[in-house]
Amino acid sequence: MGVTQLGPGRPRLEPRRRAGQTPRAEILDAAAELFTSHGYGNTSTRAVADAVGIRQASLYHHFAAKDDILDALLAETVTTPLELATALADGPEPAVIRLYALAWFDVSQLCASRWNLGALYLLPELRSERFARFRARRDTLRGHYETLAAAVIADTGDAAVAGAELLPFRLVESVINMRSDEGDAPQYAEQLIPDAILRLVGNTGSLAEIRTAALELAARHTPER
Repeated sequence: MGVTQLGPGRPRLEPRRRAGQTPRAEILDAAAELFTSHGYGNTSTRAVADAVGIRQASLYHHFAAKDDILDALLAETVTTPLELATALADGPEPAVIRLYALAWFDVSQLCASRWNLGALYLLPELRSERFARFRARRDTLRGHYETLAAAVIADTGDAAVAGAELLPFRLVESVINMRSDEGDAPQYAEQLIPDAILRLVGNTGSLAEIRTAALELAARHTPER
């Protein structure tokens, strides 16, 4: 079996075979597959290294422990949506358009990720202090949803949907269960879920017009997918 150099003193056991342009990205890809298919507790760092085709010592050059790999994977799921939510927070556009833009982008990236990383949210390990920063960032993202949804509800003046601001974030994350049940999230989820969110918060405006404006808004604030 051939050996490919990873870097000084870190030879690769075999040619690159994972997704990713760097050894770190390959490790994350392999870990994501193993964590979501075999379970976090059932996956060792040796198994991750074997899946990449590197020595376990080479993996430790990039990640000191398995929970560091998990933390990096979790960060991938919230970093860009949180950046978008922050950018939209004080935007001049109506709240209904900003809410749709955020929900559409968030659902889209949860659907498009190679592995269903959102399923890792249910791990009991995430309750530990080690993952407090991730939980705080996810709570911040949830807060953005609730603020935007509350603004939409206030604009509609519909008392019947009071309290519905708590639902959009949960509805967005329902795509995680869709992927778990069906293997891949259905393509219609990217439109269905944001549309449903607007109905939940009492919006009665034209969904087509809001959708068009929201997708344009999201495109201006995020890199091309």
